[in-house]
Amino acid sequence: MTDQTQPLRIDIVSDVVCPWCIVGYRQLAQALEDTGIAHEIHWHPFELNPEMPPEGQNLGEHITEKYGSTREQSLESRARLTELGKDLGFAFNFADDMRMHNTFNTHQLIHWAETQGRSHDLEQALFAAHFTDRRDLSDIAVLVDVAESIGLDAAEARAVLEDQRYAQEVRQKESFWVQQGISGVPAVVFDRKHLVTGAQGTENYTSILKQLTQMRG
Repeated sequence: MTDQTQPLRIDIVSDVVCPWCIVGYRQLAQALEDTGIAHEIHWHPFELNPEMPPEGQNLGEHITEKYGSTREQSLESRARLTELGKDLGFAFNFADDMRMHNTFNTHQLIHWAETQGRSHDLEQALFAAHFTDRRDLSDIAVLVDVAESIGLDAAEARAVLEDQRYAQEVRQKESFWVQQGISGVPAVVFDRKHLVTGAQGTENYTSILKQLTQMRG
Protein backbone atom coordinates (compact mmCIF):
# COMPACT_ATOMS: atom_id res chain seq x y z
CA MET A 1 0.00 0.00 0.00
CA THR A 2 1.31 3.46 -0.92
CA ASP A 3 1.86 5.99 1.85
CA GLN A 4 -0.98 8.44 1.22
CA THR A 5 0.79 11.16 3.19
CA GLN A 6 3.24 11.36 0.27
CA PRO A 7 2.26 13.53 -2.70
CA LEU A 8 1.06 11.62 -5.75
CA ARG A 9 4.01 11.34 -8.14
CA ILE A 10 3.06 12.18 -11.72
CA ASP A 11 5.60 11.63 -14.51
CA ILE A 12 4.72 13.27 -17.83
CA VAL A 13 6.57 12.24 -20.99
CA SER A 14 6.12 15.10 -23.44
CA ASP A 15 7.39 17.17 -26.34
CA VAL A 16 6.87 20.94 -26.40
CA VAL A 17 5.73 20.89 -30.04
CA CYS A 18 2.97 18.36 -29.26
CA PRO A 19 -0.37 20.19 -29.01
CA TRP A 20 -2.07 17.30 -27.23
CA CYS A 21 0.64 17.40 -24.55
CA ILE A 22 -0.31 20.90 -23.42
CA VAL A 23 -4.03 20.10 -23.76
CA GLY A 24 -3.60 16.92 -21.72
CA TYR A 25 -1.54 18.71 -19.08
CA ARG A 26 -4.11 21.52 -18.75
CA GLN A 27 -6.91 18.95 -18.41
CA LEU A 28 -4.91 17.07 -15.76
CA ALA A 29 -4.09 20.31 -13.94
CA GLN A 30 -7.80 21.16 -13.80
CA ALA A 31 -8.58 17.70 -12.42
CA LEU A 32 -5.86 18.08 -9.81
CA GLU A 33 -7.26 21.44 -8.78
CA ASP A 34 -10.80 20.07 -8.61
CA THR A 35 -9.80 17.08 -6.48
CA GLY A 36 -7.24 18.91 -4.32
CA ILE A 37 -4.86 15.94 -4.39
CA ALA A 38 -1.32 16.69 -3.23
CA HIS A 39 1.03 15.90 -6.08
CA GLU A 40 4.43 16.46 -7.63
CA ILE A 41 4.95 16.60 -11.39
CA HIS A 42 8.10 15.47 -13.20
CA TRP A 43 8.56 16.20 -16.92
CA HIS A 44 10.50 13.84 -19.19
CA PRO A 45 11.78 14.27 -22.77
CA PHE A 46 10.35 12.74 -25.91
CA GLU A 47 11.12 13.88 -29.45
CA LEU A 48 8.27 13.59 -31.91
CA ASN A 49 10.68 14.26 -34.78
CA PRO A 50 14.26 13.38 -33.78
CA GLU A 51 15.36 13.38 -37.44
CA MET A 52 13.99 16.87 -38.14
CA PRO A 53 16.72 19.05 -39.73
CA PRO A 54 17.69 22.40 -38.14
CA GLU A 55 15.60 24.45 -40.57
CA GLY A 56 12.46 22.52 -39.60
CA GLN A 57 9.48 21.90 -41.88
CA ASN A 58 6.21 23.63 -42.65
CA LEU A 59 3.66 22.32 -40.16
CA GLY A 60 0.98 21.53 -42.75
CA GLU A 61 3.44 19.69 -44.99
CA HIS A 62 4.78 17.82 -41.98
CA ILE A 63 1.34 16.66 -40.82
CA THR A 64 0.45 15.50 -44.35
CA GLU A 65 3.75 13.69 -44.77
CA LYS A 66 3.79 12.05 -41.33
CA TYR A 67 0.12 11.24 -40.76
CA GLY A 68 -1.39 11.35 -44.25
CA SER A 69 -3.88 14.02 -43.22
CA THR A 70 -5.59 16.12 -45.87
CA ARG A 71 -5.52 19.90 -45.57
CA GLU A 72 -9.18 19.83 -44.54
CA GLN A 73 -8.47 17.30 -41.78
CA SER A 74 -5.52 19.36 -40.60
CA LEU A 75 -7.61 22.53 -40.44
CA GLU A 76 -10.36 20.69 -38.56
CA SER A 77 -7.81 19.43 -36.04
CA ARG A 78 -6.41 22.95 -35.58
CA ALA A 79 -9.90 24.35 -35.01
CA ARG A 80 -10.67 21.64 -32.46
CA LEU A 81 -7.40 22.21 -30.63
CA THR A 82 -7.97 25.97 -30.63
CA GLU A 83 -11.37 25.51 -29.00
CA LEU A 84 -10.03 23.01 -26.47
CA GLY A 85 -7.20 25.38 -25.66
CA LYS A 86 -9.57 28.29 -25.19
CA ASP A 87 -11.61 26.29 -22.69
CA LEU A 88 -8.40 25.46 -20.80
CA GLY A 89 -6.92 28.96 -20.83
CA PHE A 90 -4.27 28.25 -23.47
CA ALA A 91 -4.05 30.12 -26.77
CA PHE A 92 -3.24 28.18 -29.93
CA ASN A 93 -2.41 30.59 -32.74
CA PHE A 94 -2.04 28.28 -35.71
CA ALA A 95 -0.98 29.77 -39.04
CA ASP A 96 -0.16 28.38 -42.47
CA ASP A 97 3.48 29.42 -42.14
CA MET A 98 4.02 27.65 -38.80
CA ARG A 99 6.94 25.26 -38.73
CA MET A 100 7.74 22.05 -36.89
CA HIS A 101 11.20 22.12 -35.33
CA ASN A 102 13.76 19.77 -33.90
CA THR A 103 13.35 19.89 -30.11
CA PHE A 104 16.52 18.25 -28.81
CA ASN A 105 17.87 21.60 -27.57
CA THR A 106 14.61 22.41 -25.80
CA HIS A 107 14.87 19.15 -23.86
CA GLN A 108 18.45 19.94 -22.88
CA LEU A 109 17.35 23.36 -21.64
CA ILE A 110 14.49 21.80 -19.65
CA HIS A 111 16.93 19.31 -18.14
CA TRP A 112 19.14 22.20 -17.03
CA ALA A 113 16.12 24.10 -15.69
CA GLU A 114 15.32 21.04 -13.58
CA THR A 115 18.63 21.56 -11.75
CA GLN A 116 17.32 25.05 -10.93
CA GLY A 117 13.93 23.73 -9.81
CA ARG A 118 12.28 25.45 -12.79
CA SER A 119 11.63 22.70 -15.35
CA HIS A 120 7.85 22.95 -15.00
CA ASP A 121 7.86 26.72 -15.56
CA LEU A 122 10.15 26.42 -18.57
CA GLU A 123 8.07 23.62 -20.08
CA GLN A 124 4.98 25.84 -19.90
CA ALA A 125 6.85 28.84 -21.34
CA LEU A 126 8.11 26.76 -24.27
CA PHE A 127 4.60 25.47 -25.09
CA ALA A 128 3.45 29.09 -25.22
CA ALA A 129 6.46 30.21 -27.24
CA HIS A 130 5.74 27.59 -29.90
CA PHE A 131 1.95 27.52 -30.08
CA THR A 132 0.91 31.00 -28.92
CA ASP A 133 3.79 33.17 -30.10
CA ARG A 134 4.91 30.95 -33.03
CA ARG A 135 8.58 31.34 -32.13
CA ASP A 136 11.36 29.21 -33.62
CA LEU A 137 12.39 26.75 -30.92
CA SER A 138 15.38 25.58 -32.98
CA ASP A 139 16.92 29.06 -32.58
CA ILE A 140 19.25 29.20 -29.57
CA ALA A 141 18.62 32.94 -29.16
CA VAL A 142 14.88 32.25 -28.84
CA LEU A 143 15.44 29.49 -26.28
CA VAL A 144 17.73 31.73 -24.23
CA ASP A 145 15.14 34.51 -24.35
CA VAL A 146 12.37 32.17 -23.17
CA ALA A 147 14.57 30.93 -20.32
CA GLU A 148 15.41 34.51 -19.32
CA SER A 149 11.72 35.47 -19.44
CA ILE A 150 11.00 33.16 -16.48
CA GLY A 151 13.99 34.40 -14.52
CA LEU A 152 16.69 31.89 -15.51
CA ASP A 153 20.22 33.08 -16.20
CA ALA A 154 20.57 33.91 -19.90
CA ALA A 155 24.34 33.45 -20.10
CA GLU A 156 24.15 30.06 -18.43
CA ALA A 157 21.25 28.98 -20.65
CA ARG A 158 23.26 29.89 -23.74
CA ALA A 159 26.32 28.06 -22.44
CA VAL A 160 24.26 24.92 -21.79
CA LEU A 161 23.04 24.90 -25.38
CA GLU A 162 26.34 25.83 -27.00
CA ASP A 163 28.44 23.22 -25.23
CA GLN A 164 25.67 20.56 -25.25
CA ARG A 165 26.71 19.47 -21.75
CA TYR A 166 23.46 17.61 -21.10
CA ALA A 167 23.12 15.98 -24.52
CA GLN A 168 24.11 12.50 -23.36
CA GLU A 169 21.89 12.58 -20.28
CA VAL A 170 18.89 13.71 -22.32
CA ARG A 171 19.51 10.96 -24.89
CA GLN A 172 19.60 8.44 -22.05
CA LYS A 173 16.33 9.76 -20.63
CA GLU A 174 14.67 9.59 -24.05
CA SER A 175 15.92 6.03 -24.54
CA PHE A 176 14.64 4.99 -21.13
CA TRP A 177 11.07 5.97 -21.94
CA VAL A 178 11.17 4.41 -25.39
CA GLN A 179 12.38 1.20 -23.74
CA GLN A 180 9.38 1.40 -21.41
CA GLY A 181 7.18 1.16 -24.50
CA ILE A 182 6.36 4.85 -24.88
CA SER A 183 5.88 5.53 -28.59
CA GLY A 184 3.62 8.59 -28.44
CA VAL A 185 2.89 11.50 -26.15
CA PRO A 186 1.51 12.68 -23.85
CA ALA A 187 2.20 9.67 -21.66
CA VAL A 188 1.41 10.11 -17.98
CA VAL A 189 2.58 7.70 -15.29
CA PHE A 190 0.91 7.89 -11.87
CA ASP A 191 2.72 6.54 -8.81
CA ARG A 192 5.42 5.07 -11.07
CA LYS A 193 3.11 2.26 -12.18
CA HIS A 194 -0.15 3.42 -13.81
CA LEU A 195 0.32 4.55 -17.44
CA VAL A 196 -2.28 6.74 -19.15
CA THR A 197 -1.69 7.84 -22.73
CA GLY A 198 -3.20 10.67 -24.72
CA ALA A 199 -5.16 13.70 -23.57
CA GLN A 200 -7.94 12.07 -21.56
CA GLY A 201 -10.15 15.05 -20.75
CA THR A 202 -10.69 16.66 -17.36
CA GLU A 203 -13.50 14.32 -16.34
CA ASN A 204 -11.52 11.18 -17.10
CA TYR A 205 -8.45 12.51 -15.28
CA THR A 206 -10.66 13.34 -12.29
CA SER A 207 -12.01 9.79 -12.28
CA ILE A 208 -8.48 8.37 -12.54
CA LEU A 209 -7.27 10.54 -9.66
CA LYS A 210 -10.17 9.48 -7.45
CA GLN A 211 -9.51 5.81 -8.20
CA LEU A 212 -5.81 6.27 -7.37
CA THR A 213 -6.73 7.96 -4.10
CA GLN A 214 -8.90 4.97 -3.14
CA MET A 215 -6.11 2.55 -4.09
CA ARG A 216 -3.60 4.48 -2.00
CA GLY A 217 -5.93 4.68 1.00
